[in-house]
Amino acid sequence: MALTGNAFLALWHDIDPPSQTEYMEWHTREHMPERLSIPGFTIGKRLINHSVPRYRYGTVYGGETIEVFRSPAYLERLNNPTDWSNKVQPTFRNFLRVACDRIASAGVGEGGAMATIRLDFSDGAGPDTVRSNAQSLADTLLEVTGACGVHIGLARTEVSGVKTKETELRPGMAEKEFDVVVLIEGSGAPELEASIPEMLAVIAASDIGATNPQTIVYNLAYQLTSADMAGAGAAQ
Repeated sequence: MALTGNAFLALWHDIDPPSQTEYMEWHTREHMPERLSIPGFTIGKRLINHSVPRYRYGTVYGGETIEVFRSPAYLERLNNPTDWSNKVQPTFRNFLRVACDRIASAGVGEGGAMATIRLDFSDGAGPDTVRSNAQSLADTLLEVTGACGVHIGLARTEVSGVKTKETELRPGMAEKEFDVVVLIEGSGAPELEASIPEMLAVIAASDIGATNPQTIVYNLAYQLTSADMAGAGAAQ
């Protein structure tokens, strides 16, 4: 199942090293199933790259609409963290979380790795410029060696910037936000790493109206869908 829905929530962060194993267990066994049980959440992908000095972990959640990420059901969970969340959330470091409108996609299926490319608006550009040229860019990026899926998101920080009890659990952070993000799924991390120069050249040559790329390639560590959760519930 590819990234589904008209929006997605993208997260990057680190974890205090002594807590990394517990974070993985919590995220797999409790946190992601909890999120995927919220109406409107469609899919969750946990990403990992232990080779980078910052933002070693990432997560992408698909949503039916952007409003899912400030819906009463989601805010209820954010304001009522579990005991395990109360323990794990304070170990987060360098936390960046932004809701995005999914404005273009290309390709089908799933890749074993994902490149995330965060971008800022170019001088004189803005949301209209990005929306007008996003699909063309997605189609061109799909032709890059190793790519099997492309998704382009327009940041909606007013949606994801709501303060909640979970926000209070994490140490104070002021990570640089972005305007546009490109997600490229591929055959594997080495293949995507090798194609990063080609991807960046395609973006630079496009009319997307975005610049200053910040790129990380991740392995897909875990994936869960709302259909998985529905199936698990029916089996109980």
